[in-house]
Amino acid sequence: MGESEKNQDRDKTGPREIHEEVITTHINADFDALSSMLAASKLYPEATLVFPGSQEKNLRNFFINSVSYLFNFAKVKQVDLDHIKRLILVDTRQKSRIGKFAQLAGRKDVEIHIYDHHPDSSEDVRGDVEVIRRTGSATAILTRLLQEKEIPVTPDEATIMCAGIHEDTGSFTFSSTTDEDYEAAAWLARQGADHNVISDMLTRELTIEHLWLLNDLTRSAASRVIHGVEVTITKVITDVYIAEFAVLVHRYMEMENLNVVFALAQMDDRIYLVARSRIDEVNAAEIARAFGGGGHPQAASATIKNQTLIQVERSLNALLNARINPVRKAVDMMSSPVIQIGAAETVKRAAELMTRYNINVLLVVNDELLQGYITRQVVEKAVFFGLGDLRVQEYMNIEFSTVRPDASLKEIQDLIIRGRLRILPVVENGKALGVITRTDLLTILLGNSETPEFVYDAKKNASLVRKKNMAGIIVDRLPKHLVELLKDFGKTADTLGYNAYLVGGLVRDIFLKHENLDVDIVIEGDGIEFAREFARYHDARLRSHRKFGTAVLIFPDGFKVDVATARIEYYEAPGAPPIVETSSLKLDLYRRDFTVNTLAIKLNQKHYGTLIDYFGAQKDIKEKVLRVLHNLSFVEDPTRMLRAVRFEQRFGFKIGKLTLSLLKNAVKMDWMDGIASHRILAEFKLILKEPDPLRTINRTNELQMLKFISPDIQLTQQLQDLLEEIREVIVWYRLLYLEEPLEPWKVYWYGIASHLDAALFNRLTREMGIRQKALHVREAGERLLDALFKFDGTNSQLYTLLLPYDTETLLYLMAKARNEKMKRLISFYFTRLKGIKTLIDGKDLLEMGLKSGPIFKEIFDRLLEARLNHLTKTRDDEIRFVRDRFGDLLHGREKRSHE
Repeated sequence: MGESEKNQDRDKTGPREIHEEVITTHINADFDALSSMLAASKLYPEATLVFPGSQEKNLRNFFINSVSYLFNFAKVKQVDLDHIKRLILVDTRQKSRIGKFAQLAGRKDVEIHIYDHHPDSSEDVRGDVEVIRRTGSATAILTRLLQEKEIPVTPDEATIMCAGIHEDTGSFTFSSTTDEDYEAAAWLARQGADHNVISDMLTRELTIEHLWLLNDLTRSAASRVIHGVEVTITKVITDVYIAEFAVLVHRYMEMENLNVVFALAQMDDRIYLVARSRIDEVNAAEIARAFGGGGHPQAASATIKNQTLIQVERSLNALLNARINPVRKAVDMMSSPVIQIGAAETVKRAAELMTRYNINVLLVVNDELLQGYITRQVVEKAVFFGLGDLRVQEYMNIEFSTVRPDASLKEIQDLIIRGRLRILPVVENGKALGVITRTDLLTILLGNSETPEFVYDAKKNASLVRKKNMAGIIVDRLPKHLVELLKDFGKTADTLGYNAYLVGGLVRDIFLKHENLDVDIVIEGDGIEFAREFARYHDARLRSHRKFGTAVLIFPDGFKVDVATARIEYYEAPGAPPIVETSSLKLDLYRRDFTVNTLAIKLNQKHYGTLIDYFGAQKDIKEKVLRVLHNLSFVEDPTRMLRAVRFEQRFGFKIGKLTLSLLKNAVKMDWMDGIASHRILAEFKLILKEPDPLRTINRTNELQMLKFISPDIQLTQQLQDLLEEIREVIVWYRLLYLEEPLEPWKVYWYGIASHLDAALFNRLTREMGIRQKALHVREAGERLLDALFKFDGTNSQLYTLLLPYDTETLLYLMAKARNEKMKRLISFYFTRLKGIKTLIDGKDLLEMGLKSGPIFKEIFDRLLEARLNHLTKTRDDEIRFVRDRFGDLLHGREKRSHE
């Protein structure tokens, strides 16, 4: 566009205004959007409020007729995007729903702050500041911030904000309502919110057009069952646009007491979709997003252009068939394998099993047939009264309910809730196939992925966890040869009837976009047999460990893959080595250190790329939070405390509030005291191997954990300065791009341990895996620094002085040296002397007539000395040097040859 055209365009829209901070919301803004904007303006008093597009009719009328004086609004056409430095989004973060402001997403010079309560979507804008919580209204989130910051609001402002909460929660009747919405409304009421005004604002009187439209919705409605879920689809056609269509759909849903409604309305040249759902199996927002709209799982909408009503209805039916989750049956929800005990076994044995597997109920069987169950409370009391040697059948509960494998969720819910059952066995032909616990049911009903109190599991349980297909992402993030290898693992598992999963840090780092090629495979089956079968048909060697059910596949290029049988570990004492037993995938993942390390990707051909997330790992990765899986995690393995700090600093995460509290308690209880020193040092060695270990060392010290390495290690200012100097020296050395390998962690270790006495230093250094050669660093280091301080010799003398020391020792001494002369000498050695070699070799000496023997070493030592001291420069110089200095030997040979 030319300059004259731009000026004409400005004339049409009015002069552009300069706004550096803008608060906006979604197109078709409602009361919650307006209320959120008002609340945000209290947090950002310099910001301008701008609607990105149209507003709902009720909001338009309210805004025009009532309280526009409260707001500093600008028209979107008059806002110059080039001048915006900060964009504040409220009640949305979907790029397609913020109009022209979508152009600011991704601009590095624009800071984006987001306050939203909607579920995640693929087109979400990423913010520099994100406050996202699953509340019934966005206003509730911002109200809490106003409370916390003690920012006052006027009664008029409180009224508008409270109206937003009422509208988006259906006056607290929608299932999406949370306690935070109630608390926010209560606080606003205390600030003077007028509920009579709120009632007038939200009241929607039905016109004659509304009544006709409601009648058409009722008459055209058709219900069908999709994957066991009853869905009602209704549609209407009108020549003109009629506002409040969403309100009519909600009233229709209430009138007919429906669980799921999808309403289509053709008005003017557009199709309007309104979706409502009261059940988890149908996610209204997911369907609306497919049409370019958005909303909540319970309520969503979309406006569709350039399609007919028939086309939209056909697409809607296809989407519902593809995306409605099947009705869950007991066999899909149950956890297995069942942990059980024989009726004739002792109560004491029951107590051992409950402690080992961290469960509260044991099923009791006789010849594999279910007889009853026994609870932890009964077992503990029996043991307390000295009855531990009696048989379980004496105290088991023989009155219990069961369900068939095909029992519905409603049947299970009725039994557990009305019968107040702790555990519901799933039984077929008298045998327990699995169990459903009270906590399992709550997890399912609330859509929560947190760990249930019973960690039974089934291979079919994947339908209950958050899943998505990662096949495309795997191709993008991993090398081609590794992708093909993973597919081959899946094929091998299929031939054996096993399930194969990619697990561990590699899956985590795929999400974090970190490079990682450490492949860990978990097999539901026999991991060693799987590895043996794979090696038989592929070019790989096998090394197995039958005790742990693990194997390592070693490929010709040295690449290794760890294979493990899905297993459970239990600890007989805090910090003791784990006892290992065969288990399922979920139990295998449950034994891991942190939730972020519990992701698994299925590799079998039919389900290749399916991501399994039992413990909310995706959520924690997104929120950058590090959490343990259970409260005794640091008791079971105290070395996880050091690992927590390492991961926190490496990934820029924060240790979760509860996890941090558990860690501090474990430090206070000194659980690490019972751990073998080499295990602690192995974890600390990994800290030192981090690209920048200083932050982790400081955090370890902050949490009072350096004492576990040695109580004598104190992170004084002097030691911190030394470690900073070591970091700078390592950076300097790397910039030299020398071919000699460097292990920086050793340099940091020498620094950390620099104040330990010699005996302790040597012991710990050996346990860190450093060879005996390096152990003299302490004794010789001070002597060397003293010699360097006094040094006034030749290049060859400096070379001879420093040659016995490895690179890491010299870099440590270079960092430790406080005198610039000493630093320069070590630097000169690395840059000018260390790589120097003679230009002639033994073959040349033989050709000159010398006989091989000890004299060769003396000659080469003298040659190197001459070259270091610049007495020789070329090959000819070295030949002349030999002839001059060792001529008598040459002449003797020549004389004998002439005779």
